[in-house]
Amino acid sequence: MQNLNILVVSSSLNPKSRSRALAKKFVSNVESKEGLSLTLVDLQDTVLPLCDGGSVYELPEVAQTKALVESADAIIFASPIYVYGVNAAMKNFAELFGHSMVGKTAGFVCAAGGAMSYMSVMGFANSLMLDFRMIVLPRFVYVSSQDWDGDALSEKMAERLTQFGEEFLDLSKKIKA
Repeated sequence: MQNLNILVVSSSLNPKSRSRALAKKFVSNVESKEGLSLTLVDLQDTVLPLCDGGSVYELPEVAQTKALVESADAIIFASPIYVYGVNAAMKNFAELFGHSMVGKTAGFVCAAGGAMSYMSVMGFANSLMLDFRMIVLPRFVYVSSQDWDGDALSEKMAERLTQFGEEFLDLSKKIKA
């Protein structure tokens, strides 16, 4: 089987982001597996303009990121949860690059302050499925503030992230084949 290209998009703009920590932990969990190519796009470092449906597509940072999205077979969306949804930077990412994500596999790793908004990704996931025909892994990782031991992920959540990674890679390989 040919290489599986996975794009990990971290959308938090907070320098102490826990969703970014989840994205990096996902990458470290799977980077040693054979046949994978991983690219992390951190929207704190890759500053993207707001989608205007027109002129922004001529900007080099948009064209470069679009090329990464187009070359990906699967995308992990790592987002903080704000006001019961993924953050605005992630929504803007989908507005900019949604048509380049058609038919790809999608997965979510999210961090929130509390445990009650665990269904928050569903509106975004529905849009990815209905608007862009992405195949969304029905398992995702939702981590709240109580799931951390200082800066480290709790053992239970670390196991959940590992299981998520295995299932995401399995589904992505099957979809690509």
